[in-house]
Amino acid sequence: MALTVFFIGPFLWLILAALKTPAEWSSYPIQILPDQAQWNNFTDALAQMNFIGYAGNSFFLATAYSLLITLSSAAVGFGFARLRAPGKGALFLILLSTMMIPQILTLLPTYILFSRIGLVNTYWPWILWGLAASPYMVFLFRQFFASIPRELEDAAIIDGAGWFRIFAQIFLPLSRSVLITSFILSFTWTWGDYIAPALLLDVDHTTLAVAITAWYQDPNGNVIPTVQAAAAILYILPVLLIFFVMQRYFIRSTVSSGVKG
Repeated sequence: MALTVFFIGPFLWLILAALKTPAEWSSYPIQILPDQAQWNNFTDALAQMNFIGYAGNSFFLATAYSLLITLSSAAVGFGFARLRAPGKGALFLILLSTMMIPQILTLLPTYILFSRIGLVNTYWPWILWGLAASPYMVFLFRQFFASIPRELEDAAIIDGAGWFRIFAQIFLPLSRSVLITSFILSFTWTWGDYIAPALLLDVDHTTLAVAITAWYQDPNGNVIPTVQAAAAILYILPVLLIFFVMQRYFIRSTVSSGVKG
C-alpha cells in the first residue's frame, strides 16, 4: 500500500494542481483540495499555445523513431541469434557495453556532429538514430530469437528461402509481443525526451515536452503553474493509453526474452 501511494502520489498531486487556482496552488499552509475544480485550466492549456501542433511534432518523431529502431534492432538481434560469424560473441558484448555510457556524455559531440553536417533544426537525427538500432532492443530480440527452434529455419532453407525471407516471414510474425514492447518503450522514450529536442530543434519544430516548459506565462512573464500542470496531464495521457492497451504484450515479451538465452 505504501509503495502504491509512493508511485501514484505525484500523479494525484499533479491532477489536484491542475484543478486549482494559482492562489490555491501557492497558498500556505498547503491546500490539498481545491474549493472548486478549475476545469478551464485544461481549455487554457490547449488555447494558450499551439498544443495540437507541438503534439503532432512529438507524435511524428516518436512514431518514426520507434518504427525504425524496432525494425533495425530486430534485424540486428536476428543476426546475433541465428547467423554464424567469427567474433560474434565478442561483438555482442561490445554492443551491450555501450549501454553503460551515460547519454549526457554524448550530447555535445552529437550536437557538433549534426551541426557540421547541417542536420540541426531537422528531424533527420531521429531517423538516423532509429536506423542505428538500440543495444537494449537488440538484446531483447536476440534473446527471443535464440529461443525459437532451429527446425523452423532449417525447413525454410530446404524450401529455398533466404535469410531475409526467413527473418521477414517466420521470425518477425513470431515476435509480435517483442515488437510491440520495443515500439512502446521507444515511443515513450522519444515522447518524453526533453534534452534532444531542446538541443537540436528550434521553436517551430520542437516537441510538446519542450513547448510546455516555455509557454503558459502571465503578462508579467511568470509561469502559470496550474495551467502548466493541466498541460502536463494532457501530455502524458497518450503514453498511459498506449501502455494500458498493450501491457499484456509488454509483460509477455519481458518474460519470454528474460528467461531464455
